[in-house]
Amino acid sequence: MARVLLHVCCAPCSPWVVETLRREAEVALYYYNPNIHPESEWRARLAELERWAKDIGVPLVVEEYGAPEWFERVKGLEKEPERGARCEACLDMRLERAARKAEALGFERYGTVLTVSPHKDAAAVNRIGASHGEGRGVEFIAADWKKKDGYKITTLMARAEGFYRQAYCGCVYSRHAGKAADGA
Repeated sequence: MARVLLHVCCAPCSPWVVETLRREAEVALYYYNPNIHPESEWRARLAELERWAKDIGVPLVVEEYGAPEWFERVKGLEKEPERGARCEACLDMRLERAARKAEALGFERYGTVLTVSPHKDAAAVNRIGASHGEGRGVEFIAADWKKKDGYKITTLMARAEGFYRQAYCGCVYSRHAGKAADGA
């Protein structure tokens, strides 16, 4: 059975993807999200993920917060729209680290739950993920998890689990964009 390191941003985006992959692979979760702001939000998402990973018996690999490195990586891209250059830089940073971790830990494949979100560009995620797997001997699992009702299914599963669900994607810029869209 293949071993998959699955990058996860939060528990609510994960259940359907994890359940699907566990049918044919041994899955470990990987939490590396220096984009999540503030740190208290990062910790809240991690706590929920730790609880759930323990409940379902799936290993969880956690990286340090690392927000300063993320802010440096997206410097100059603060005013970019969602799904623009800032998001691509963020995806690049997180998926590069996931590919390196998968290689270091001896996983044959790696992937991410990010494409379950209607806010993420699956083509960009898959292109970036594949580029980081090449040359490392780690195959990226290209997918658009929101298709075939994936987003709906994972949302229902998350509700059934009683997961804490955040109100924005994660970074300080998406948080402010969400407030502006909500009139706040």
